[in-house]
Amino acid sequence: MTNERDILITEVALRDGSHAVSHQFTVDQVLKVAKALNDSNVPYIEVSHGDGLAGSSLQYGLSRTNELELIEAAVSVADKSKIAVLLLPGIGTLHELKEAANLGAKMARIATHVTEADVAPQHIAYAKELGMETVGFLMMNHMAPVDKLVEQAKLMESYGADSVYVVDSAGYLLPGQVRERIRALKQSVGINIGFHGHNNLSLAMANTLVAIEEGATRIDGSVRCLGAGAGNTQTEVLVAVCERMGIKTGVDLYKMMDLAEDIIAPLLPVPQEITKDSLTLGYAGVYSSFALHSKRAAEKFGVDSRDILIELGNRKVVGGQEDMIVEVAAEIARNKNRQLLKK
Repeated sequence: MTNERDILITEVALRDGSHAVSHQFTVDQVLKVAKALNDSNVPYIEVSHGDGLAGSSLQYGLSRTNELELIEAAVSVADKSKIAVLLLPGIGTLHELKEAANLGAKMARIATHVTEADVAPQHIAYAKELGMETVGFLMMNHMAPVDKLVEQAKLMESYGADSVYVVDSAGYLLPGQVRERIRALKQSVGINIGFHGHNNLSLAMANTLVAIEEGATRIDGSVRCLGAGAGNTQTEVLVAVCERMGIKTGVDLYKMMDLAEDIIAPLLPVPQEITKDSLTLGYAGVYSSFALHSKRAAEKFGVDSRDILIELGNRKVVGGQEDMIVEVAAEIARNKNRQLLKK
């Protein structure tokens, strides 16, 4: 391990991983995980509801513990790592952002749909006013052509973002598509470029390495793949691969391995793997957090969750439209019943 870093890793298990545990993290769990990540010399640890600040709701999923308590807990054990929060304008507000900053959060990741950066300026400006490092987090990146992505990234830069991210929320992008996007941003913006991948098509690591090759220096990972869908780029594996490639992360590999095995694995309701639902997410280009919602809707209406996800992909549904999952499931069930009556 070294304090020199070629890339800066943000660990997202305590935010993206919230989806995988139905937002049931406890203060004690966050204390243990955040302390282990801090001791492993991980630069940034993201903590909040899976859908960002103020995400706890019937639509997105109710948190077991108030996220501000979780943020405060993480800050209390992080003397080397900086705590980051995610905010989706329209869900989180400036009020929650200020509360998170007052508790000691040092980075604000302002997340919008890839074509909607123009909803972010006040949140980025306020985060800067609060002294926070700011990130423009452009989600569902596959839903915009490269020139549109560049346009939106430039807007994030103009608002004052310190970094801009290509976010493969569905785990849909192929390595060539990631290369094209990162290369275009590298040629077009003057701020740091980041990449956030999901492993629904088993491409998170490949896509992350391509992003790094093209100049991305801010990289997201989730220890033990604890994230929505099939999880994110697996942090401890990423650290190991980077070491073999001579890319300095500054993260202690053995400590990350121990964290993954001894602390994270027991928290997982089921092992993170590419199930038929998570594979369908990547295949259909659907927001990774929709997996659990779709599974529950499928059970309720007696339909195949894959049919729900495929139809959501056809309709180009995005985060914030979780109510559509039940609507689609009900429609599929009605059509199924009509077909049975005709026989």
